[in-house]
Amino acid sequence: MGINYIEQHYDNYDEDSRLLSKHGRVEYLTTLKYIEAILGELDSPKILEVGAGTGRYSIYLAKKGYDISALELSNRNLEVLKSKITDDMIIKASKGNALDLSVYQEESFDMTLVLGPMYHLFSKEDKVLALKEAVRVTKKNGYILVAYCMNEPTVIDYIFKGQNLNKILENNMITEDWHCISTEKDIIAMIRLEEINEINESIPAVRIKIVATDGATNYMRDFIYQMDAFTFDKWMEYHFTICERLDLIGASHHTLDILKKNE
Repeated sequence: MGINYIEQHYDNYDEDSRLLSKHGRVEYLTTLKYIEAILGELDSPKILEVGAGTGRYSIYLAKKGYDISALELSNRNLEVLKSKITDDMIIKASKGNALDLSVYQEESFDMTLVLGPMYHLFSKEDKVLALKEAVRVTKKNGYILVAYCMNEPTVIDYIFKGQNLNKILENNMITEDWHCISTEKDIIAMIRLEEINEINESIPAVRIKIVATDGATNYMRDFIYQMDAFTFDKWMEYHFTICERLDLIGASHHTLDILKKNE
């Protein structure tokens, strides 16, 4: 994993603003919806967020009274996260790497959130290792929620709509079957559903469901920004009715894979 590239990126990137933007709120609200649905079934759960960023999820959950451990690679993000912590929160924030969770014992958490690291892991081996570590620290019958960036939206939205085709072809950044080729310098790693399925084969957990967390939202950002509150609420209502449809998963910019660890 290109730690220097990722740290440099987030030291100069406002992650809070992305999730607060109107299009980012769709991803954020959808992810929270599924997190909270699971937490409602658990008794006094302990939660780990790996790659906690600036704490949009960890701080929200800590405010709700949950016991949170938050691990973050970027010094800047970690500073922002820590600045949000108040005395009434049960939250431990520290610097760390998704590939090595050895600071946590096996089966320590009822829920482990991996909502960013898979965006920045470029080999199958690293993705498998990160997921194995997340599963290891999760209790039996606990939940692991993993976010991914999908390949096809990048082809459609960035390469064609963004008029970057010549750049991509000249730099050999696409395979014959139109899978994006990216490295640590490119920051984001794209994936397809069949690759996620292959990664999951290496762990003792089963998929509960996989969700398109932003669906069609990013394709129509300009229109989303122009929506009034009523229309946006209706868009969210529509989005929630289709976000679990498997025929739409690969077209979503972001997905959330919800796994349950075996007994």
